[in-house]
Amino acid sequence: MQFNDDTLIFLTPMHVLTHVCITFAGLKTSCGITNPRNPTTTMIYGHGDDLYRYGGRVRTNFSSNICQNADLGALKRHLAARLDVIGNYPEPAPLSLEKALAGEQGVDEENVIVTNGATEAIYLIAQNNAMRWGADCHTNIIPQPTFSEYADACRACGSRIADGTAATAGRKVVWLCNPNNPTGSVKPAVELLSEIDARPDVLFVIDQSYEHYTNEPTIADKDVAVRRNIIQLHSMTKRFCIPGLRLGYATACRETISELRQLRRPWSVNALAIEAGLFLVSSGAVVIPPLDEYLAEAQRLNRELGMIDGITVVPTKTNFMLASIEGHTAAELKEFLVARYGLLIRDASNFSGLDTSYFRVAAQDRRADDMLIEAIKDFLK
Repeated sequence: MQFNDDTLIFLTPMHVLTHVCITFAGLKTSCGITNPRNPTTTMIYGHGDDLYRYGGRVRTNFSSNICQNADLGALKRHLAARLDVIGNYPEPAPLSLEKALAGEQGVDEENVIVTNGATEAIYLIAQNNAMRWGADCHTNIIPQPTFSEYADACRACGSRIADGTAATAGRKVVWLCNPNNPTGSVKPAVELLSEIDARPDVLFVIDQSYEHYTNEPTIADKDVAVRRNIIQLHSMTKRFCIPGLRLGYATACRETISELRQLRRPWSVNALAIEAGLFLVSSGAVVIPPLDEYLAEAQRLNRELGMIDGITVVPTKTNFMLASIEGHTAAELKEFLVARYGLLIRDASNFSGLDTSYFRVAAQDRRADDMLIEAIKDFLK
């Protein structure tokens, strides 16, 4: 795909799996892979980890991009001792947690907004952009495949999304997931900052929700706070493996954070989530296995899956990976794995640009990963 200041020209490769480079008036960003066989532009009920659908039949959950063996014992004990907080309203705005995160990241409190998961921040950003520039006066550029909520949030505000033919007059917003979900690709911080600085007229929204699951350098909040054309998203859900509590935050320059805070609903972050966040930040908790060991296991799983006849795996720099299966659909594989082995994978066919053969898995421990490998071999017999 190629972008310039006036028009959008999509150059679609003819092979199925390809690494896509977007050129946007000097900006080059990696977005992962594209599949020309499926030109869909939206996700269909766009999220995985549908564990709730299967009752108690799932033994190991590979569908969510977090470690299922996280050590949450200390957090659970702390929350058990603090359950009385549910009897009172939380802070209307979670200023105490914003202060704690600012201290941890070495920025001012005015550079941080805490939200009900990173997803709330995504919708606040899209809403603020539409109010600031007008929904019809800016264009959102979203490399695919990636997390669906960027496009969903822009559509909810009536904002334009680049579709290959739309003119790009007016302001431009580039949404990048880095590390990217679902491909596991990562663009180094130095390269990304260089491209951001080269385009001060473009707003970059960088989602670093998976920054704690890669050894590749990512952008520091100190570098975000001094720039006016970048907003960075973080997920405490992913970092601390607490998706049920919904906790995230964004960092940006003071003016942008002030605008986002004005749009945030009162009490959007509940008392238990605030309590958990304060405990985790103040204690310096690390709940996942040592990262080098965990990523080494992810690379082993990637290699082993790639050796299975009928499975193609995309290289990854994170704990999760995208793969495709020949002669079957990911949905068929998913249902077989749950029914026969109690293993849940992510059917990735509803990511824009991916067809029904694609699935995503997150590495767990060696025993669980070996079980997944053997189960997939069994399916392909």
